[in-house]
Amino acid sequence: MAAASFTAAKFLAPVAARSGGERAPPLPAGASSSSFARALRRGGAHHPRLRTALAVSSDVLAGNKAQAAAAHPAVTREEALELYEDMVLGRVFEDMCAQMYYRGKMFGFVHLYNGQEAVSTGFIKLLNQADCVVSTYRDHVHALSKGVPARSVMAELFGKATGCCRGQGGSMHMFSAPHNLLGGFAFIGEGIPVATGAAFAAKYRHEVLKQSGPDGLDVTLAFFGDGTCNNGQFFECLNMAQLWKLPIVFVVENNLWAIGMSHLRATSDPEIYKKGPAFGMPGVHVDGMDVLKVREVAKEAIERARRGEGPTLVECETYRFRGHSLADPDELRKPGKNYFPISALLH
Repeated sequence: MAAASFTAAKFLAPVAARSGGERAPPLPAGASSSSFARALRRGGAHHPRLRTALAVSSDVLAGNKAQAAAAHPAVTREEALELYEDMVLGRVFEDMCAQMYYRGKMFGFVHLYNGQEAVSTGFIKLLNQADCVVSTYRDHVHALSKGVPARSVMAELFGKATGCCRGQGGSMHMFSAPHNLLGGFAFIGEGIPVATGAAFAAKYRHEVLKQSGPDGLDVTLAFFGDGTCNNGQFFECLNMAQLWKLPIVFVVENNLWAIGMSHLRATSDPEIYKKGPAFGMPGVHVDGMDVLKVREVAKEAIERARRGEGPTLVECETYRFRGHSLADPDELRKPGKNYFPISALLH
């Protein structure tokens, strides 16, 4: 993609603050999208205009599905099939985990990803083999999207020696060195410093050891949830990543619930993407239930990191259809929405 930064013309006015606050101001009068992009390329985080975060309007909130369909980026038939197959694999795999758990065949804590498949597929399927993924305790589908065989992931859940961690990691600690999956992490925010370190290593290999691939820097994706964004590691790593222009994308999977705590009750400003510009990096909000929109934003963020232009904070507003873990009775879920991310791709 020719643009060296997020193309301002692609992004609509930010969604109304979910805390009931005012909308962020639009692009300043007299400022074209090209001049806005040039300011970003110059490292214009110090420019007062850049204190307003760029955002993609969430169709889940806006309800404007007709306009969203017209705005979808074109994908080839092969690309669409790859996206569809990856999301279906993730959904079917997690449903099978639930069956095995309730039959007493699987033990420990098991956190399922149902409903959030568009985020994993939209981001990870754009990566190269050398790029890294750092996950959370909800990591099965991230592993599948990165190419870890489903048999290896399921064997790990059963504690078998044929699992990707030889049966010693379990549900919350998926790891695969050949696929550069650097682990699921059980503690909140624990993976963000690991991802930041991986991005620093990629920059060091590129600038000092001259070992990068032909496409540019290796990119790291750091996945975490909305509850993590109130923790100190999140802010420290945003600062460090922007200070050193590390090739990392911080992906917030905002499923609106931190275990049983509503995101609106736990955060003073629930629009997480706004925290990006505070550190000088783009902050983008996208409908995390729409794999094509996630993919479009992911493509720009990953390419920007690969060119050495620094990190991006992406808030994907999504929704999980099961409880926090399989020990949760799913009392807070809305089963009527069940297949939305997958069926939306078909329409």
